[in-house]
Amino acid sequence: MISSQARSIPFFDYPHLFLSEQQELTAIFRDVGMRGAFILQEDLVRFERNLAAYLGVKYALGVGNASDGLLLALRAAGIGQGDEVICSHTMVATAAAIHFAGGTPVPVECGDDHLIDPEAVEKAVTPRTRAILPTQLNGRTADMEALEVIAKGHNLVIIEDAAQTLGSRFQGRAAGSFGVAGAISFFPAKTLGCLGDGGAVVTDDDDIYERVLQLRDHGRGSDGEIVSWGLNSRLDNLQAAILDFRLASYDLAVERRRTLAGLYRNRLQSIRQVELPPGPADDSDHFDVFQNYEIEAERRDELRAFLKTHQIGTALPWGGKAVHQWRRLGFETRLPFTERVFERVLLLPLNLSLTQDDVHHICNLIENFYRRSC
Repeated sequence: MISSQARSIPFFDYPHLFLSEQQELTAIFRDVGMRGAFILQEDLVRFERNLAAYLGVKYALGVGNASDGLLLALRAAGIGQGDEVICSHTMVATAAAIHFAGGTPVPVECGDDHLIDPEAVEKAVTPRTRAILPTQLNGRTADMEALEVIAKGHNLVIIEDAAQTLGSRFQGRAAGSFGVAGAISFFPAKTLGCLGDGGAVVTDDDDIYERVLQLRDHGRGSDGEIVSWGLNSRLDNLQAAILDFRLASYDLAVERRRTLAGLYRNRLQSIRQVELPPGPADDSDHFDVFQNYEIEAERRDELRAFLKTHQIGTALPWGGKAVHQWRRLGFETRLPFTERVFERVLLLPLNLSLTQDDVHHICNLIENFYRRSC
């Protein structure tokens, strides 16, 4: 068995994000700074073009963050006052985007995979429903085939929260490419992260593209003229240059994550008190990029405390609450299955600073915890 000697493993090593590529990133800072290329410059145009090609979509537009991206996508799709938008458990930012677009978020149950449950979506449709907004979680894409059938049957639009799933695929199609638009996050801890906030809206729809283009830059259209009321949510050009550099080797980063996820699965699958996500090769319909390694665990809080005493960082999704559990936001929905999931769910470290020995060490500790408790 691999030794469990003392070591500290943070949930996410933020300094590593810079230090691992310090020389290359410093060169990018100098290049962009010496050119004075700070807002809406060629670096952003190039990154948008390369991102769109990577995802197989017609357009990608860099925006300030994925939360803004969802808001702009919803508004561009015509979501407004009184419109209901069906979602499942997600970060509050997703529901906030619906709210600030003028709509009403309608949370529904997730399935065993922790993603939105198509059967629950079907049951939640009312005459006021205008859109389905699936959050693609932990690097895995939901059953978009089933959601597309529901959307077509009820004349609804799909807008994807693909913040956590750049490069994830369902039946060969990229997350973010299924609906009229998708939003992606480049927050530092994401699979493709910059050194600050950043996001993108991706779409194949010409009208959505033109409307988001206006909304992100004070109402300026593709001809440079102010043609509508807009906001200010532009991806910083320096961040775009960093992201374009990292996008060139992104497939290697994804494969590294999939290798680590496979190691977790091999080591933990025999522990009956732990439920694991599917392995990298378990389902031909899904290609997962493993933004997170999310498990369900018996005695979750005790396990988390035990790992903390051994200097292992873990996390609870969004502070341990599904979005509908923030009652002060006006939600009255009860979702029993989702609530049970949130009593058990735990995120283990999975990022590019992690080594295979680190994973073995974490798994040894989890094995030890449940062995001692038998």
